Amino acid sequence: MLDLKQYDIHNPTVLRNLPPATLYEEALKYEKGTVIASSGALAVQSGRKTGRSPSDKRIVDHPDSSGDIWWGNVNIKLPPRIFDINFERANDYLDTLDRVYVVDGFAGWDPKHRLKIRVVCARAYHALFMWNMLIRPTAEELENYGEPDYVILNAGRFPANRYTEGMTSATSVDISFEQQRVVILGTEYAGEMKKGVFTIMHYLMPKAGVLSMHCSANQGEAGDTSLFFGLSGTGKTTLSADARRQLIGDDEHCWTDQGVFNIEGGCYAKCIGLTHEKEPEIWDAVRFGSLLENVVVNQATREVDFEDTSLTENTRVSYPIEFINNAKVPCVGGHPKNIILLTCDAFGVLPPVSRLTPEQAMYHFISGYTAKVAGTEQGVTEPQATFSACFGAAFLVRHPSVYAELLAAKMRQHGTRVWLVNTGWSGGGHGVGQRMKLAYTRAIIDAIHAGDLDTVDMIADPVFGVSVPTVCPGVPAEILQPRNTWSSGQAFDSSAWHLAELFHKNFAKYSDGCRPEVREAGPPVRQTSAAQ
Repeated sequence: MLDLKQYDIHNPTVLRNLPPATLYEEALKYEKGTVIASSGALAVQSGRKTGRSPSDKRIVDHPDSSGDIWWGNVNIKLPPRIFDINFERANDYLDTLDRVYVVDGFAGWDPKHRLKIRVVCARAYHALFMWNMLIRPTAEELENYGEPDYVILNAGRFPANRYTEGMTSATSVDISFEQQRVVILGTEYAGEMKKGVFTIMHYLMPKAGVLSMHCSANQGEAGDTSLFFGLSGTGKTTLSADARRQLIGDDEHCWTDQGVFNIEGGCYAKCIGLTHEKEPEIWDAVRFGSLLENVVVNQATREVDFEDTSLTENTRVSYPIEFINNAKVPCVGGHPKNIILLTCDAFGVLPPVSRLTPEQAMYHFISGYTAKVAGTEQGVTEPQATFSACFGAAFLVRHPSVYAELLAAKMRQHGTRVWLVNTGWSGGGHGVGQRMKLAYTRAIIDAIHAGDLDTVDMIADPVFGVSVPTVCPGVPAEILQPRNTWSSGQAFDSSAWHLAELFHKNFAKYSDGCRPEVREAGPPVRQTSAAQ
């Protein structure tokens, strides 16, 4: 039996680290709308919120940590007194219940940097989610677990008081690094817990000289590790899931003096449009023990319609990483030989592949560029540049330059090569050109892993300054230089310089915290002669 009196929770029955089968039974009995899908996965609904609420995330402004935090729209200040009010509101709600669920697990596969995370929640759905996403302790580790390093109090079924100082809605996700607690009110979307853990790691790891990263990672037969950074729609999950390489993890990692480790014990994959043909590894992982979130299930056959977006486009599946056949467990790898920055350039002006200097790598890492295309969001009628610092600005705690400097130092120390790979358009922007063929992108990734691009001749891109290979096995040479694929060189120049100016405008937000060498590693400022 576990005592929760230290969180002022006295009355409920405490159900700790229940196995998936028991959590299935609990969810089916107590949570409306929960069903078992024909694949054996548990299908649940998160209620009104079907995605994260970044504008409702708060971090306690405390003298011990305030100077380390990158305050602004990502990290919004919360007075300690208001955190205490929200914490009390959460434990008061949980204390009214007949039963609460506790999951004790670990964050981080490297024992030296591992955190003990305790989740206290009201729904079996949330307990199963964190059972999948945390690293599951052995029976011996659980018996000797002791006190956790951080506690997540998930009272998401109960709202925040919107009239409390600092609240902007009935949703609030609050983190106190001093109390080592996370409080969730007013949202039942499970991803808030996962990203709460990631935010904690983003705060703690740089203190120890460890780079925390929003990326996927895999390892080849020779033991070579690769990291894949990329925003949604760039192909991060698809390209890192390679049957010839072992998957270390699909989303959250750290780079230490010993190598790379996965933070998580599971995967949380988008499953909109999921098919066996496109993503067989994920398809096969949707089975007993997996958790399907906000998918539409046929009530007669219990089959999932992965094309149905009537509940949300952000349908998800959570499963233990062991459900991936070629997963590498323990989820650790050596120092990365290659880092691949993925971008879906809808303007069609970035090369399919280019090699970056350490300073260029920092610049593009801080920029975190991709582009939305027409039809992806209401009001988007032409390509729109999207920038997310370090390819995960919503989860950063410190200034992006802190993570970029760590990246550059580790790259130099271990001779890591960094590549910018464009999975977007060629021969023109969206609506004119063609989307880069997946076969070509896979050939590029294969060439990077094989070392085929290490010794080929390179040409400096005239706008972005990156080094572009003249040849790449499996890729037509004519598409490697993007200007050559456009019918109008003048139109290409106009689009390329337009994107360069968008890079400048975005990077201005971070330039004060960066060294001059990094600021100068981006596209040059357009000269009058170039405009003519």
